[in-house]
Amino acid sequence: MSGLSLTRRQERAGWAFVAPALIAIALFFAIPVIAALLLSLTDFDIYALADLDNLRFIGLQNYEALLGNPLFWGALRNTALFALIGVPLSVGASLLAALALNARTVKWRPVWRVVFFAPFVTTLVATAVLWNYLLHSRYGVINWAIGSIGLPPVNWLGDPATSIPAILMFVVWKSFGYNMLIFLAVLQTVPDDLHEAARIDGAGAWTRFRHVTLPAIAPTFLLVSIISVASFFQLFAEPYVMTQGGPAQSTVTVLYFMYEEGFKWWNLGSASAVAFILFLIILAVTLVQLAVAKRLGAYE
Repeated sequence: MSGLSLTRRQERAGWAFVAPALIAIALFFAIPVIAALLLSLTDFDIYALADLDNLRFIGLQNYEALLGNPLFWGALRNTALFALIGVPLSVGASLLAALALNARTVKWRPVWRVVFFAPFVTTLVATAVLWNYLLHSRYGVINWAIGSIGLPPVNWLGDPATSIPAILMFVVWKSFGYNMLIFLAVLQTVPDDLHEAARIDGAGAWTRFRHVTLPAIAPTFLLVSIISVASFFQLFAEPYVMTQGGPAQSTVTVLYFMYEEGFKWWNLGSASAVAFILFLIILAVTLVQLAVAKRLGAYE
């Protein structure tokens, strides 16, 4: 009996410790998510905002309207392009920087870590405005460098063909430092004995990376990939500041479209539906990543 009583006291103590976190999750995540889901099933707009008597339950009509809206499909296509191009670039740049800083031959490694990580902690709007000047078609430094080798200037942010690559340059530069630190932390846990044994067996740098380093960091690689996919699917501030969704709506993302639905046109029910569609897309892509990683043996 005393053992059972002790177990119950331990359970109560455990629940008491986790209760603040559970309450915070309920207040700031679960309740807002449920409220947004219910909101997506209504025609909540500026008229309902003024008088709740104008609020009507319309079921799945918001979702049906979105699936028939070419602007939404355009935003989804742009978001997919950002993710397909940006995720490999961001993860690759982060891993290369981490490998370089993990090398013992590199001097001033703490300084380089600060330099690479600094863009991530700088103000996004300020750096986006700075990149607007760097990418300027006439006065930008990037076009000046291109012109110095005899190439014509590029209208980076004014041409639909180059607007997404231009924003991606900024996004990768801004965000790769965070993933770099994650990779750097896990690279420092890889035993030196494994590298030394592979080197003695005649393995080159690429072979050691492929058969020693990569298997050791595979779970972290999966984590960084999942985080990066979710991040690129939620791009908003970068196109909002740099192009306002233009030119010709070539940089309108799903989150940008949701912002306009909710806060420009005040179709809050439709904006909530966009949020849930985006959530389902990110969930589906994440599940695919987990399934592929499990098949490749990245985690058990």
